[in-house]
Amino acid sequence: MKSGVFSILKARFLIHEDAVKNWRFIVFIILLAILMIANTQRYEQKVFEIAKLNNEVKELRSEFVDRRSELQKLKMESTVTSEMEKKDIHPSTVPPVKIEVKKEEEKSFFKRIWQ
Repeated sequence: MKSGVFSILKARFLIHEDAVKNWRFIVFIILLAILMIANTQRYEQKVFEIAKLNNEVKELRSEFVDRRSELQKLKMESTVTSEMEKKDIHPSTVPPVKIEVKKEEEKSFFKRIWQ
């Protein structure tokens, strides 16, 4: 038992005749470890990128809400009226009148012109 532990601690398994297969296995394990480390790093980078993009989306959404509320305030009749009064343009006191044109009258009018 002692000789087995001492041979492992002295790394005799790396210098025997059949050490080539041991070296291949060690190199394979090292390559797997490097691959796993690289994969973990890529995963963490993507997690950070996703977090950054989520923060950016939240900022843009809040900016959109601010701009929309600002636009609603600007579209209000009282705001438009106050801005136009600054330019000395006052709202009309006479309500608008709707003008309706009937097609029959148009046809008869054109018939009279062409006759």
